[in-house]
Amino acid sequence: MENLHDKRKVYDKSQLIESEIKQNPIEQFRDWFLEASENSSISEANAMALSTVEDDGCPRTRMVLLKAYTHEGFIFYTNYESKKGRAIEKSHKACLHFFWPSLERQVIIKADLEKVAENLSDGYFHSRPKGSQLGAAVSPQSQVIPNREFLEEKLKKLEKQYENTEVPRPENWGGYLARPYEIEFWQGRPNRLHDRIIYELEDLDWKISRLAP
Repeated sequence: MENLHDKRKVYDKSQLIESEIKQNPIEQFRDWFLEASENSSISEANAMALSTVEDDGCPRTRMVLLKAYTHEGFIFYTNYESKKGRAIEKSHKACLHFFWPSLERQVIIKADLEKVAENLSDGYFHSRPKGSQLGAAVSPQSQVIPNREFLEEKLKKLEKQYENTEVPRPENWGGYLARPYEIEFWQGRPNRLHDRIIYELEDLDWKISRLAP
């Protein structure tokens, strides 16, 4: 067994106090996201862990990319028939998690999910590199496949088929809007007395509270 007891660091880069935060969590997220995007040590500030609950009751978490955020919520794209897509269609809920270690910050978002309008999915799909479009069309995401060659052969056929024409967006591929009803902002602090500010949606207003670390 590898002993990891001594693998620890001191968190002392910033603070999160009530007098300085925004009253709307999307605005607070925007401020933190812009700082993360401008930080040279963070290569993908929009990388987020997406957790859904499967039929056996166990959560499954994977990394996806946030592609937009608005006053309504957070948008990402995926295969609707993937494991995450099937889980979302059953519960219409997910948890999003951002971790920016160089800023010693986390954001945890509980949200209700719905599909975005088809024209939004079309627009984003056709803004992607053609190789990514073909990859979405090729992959039966989360399904068992015989081998790597299965994908590569299918890709070759589609490359030839759409060599001089636009790749249509697959009907089973598109975006989700995650409408948040709870957002927690976590800022590392010394002595493990971290700052945790939670926003909870009550009717149309956000209730703001501090949680013990």
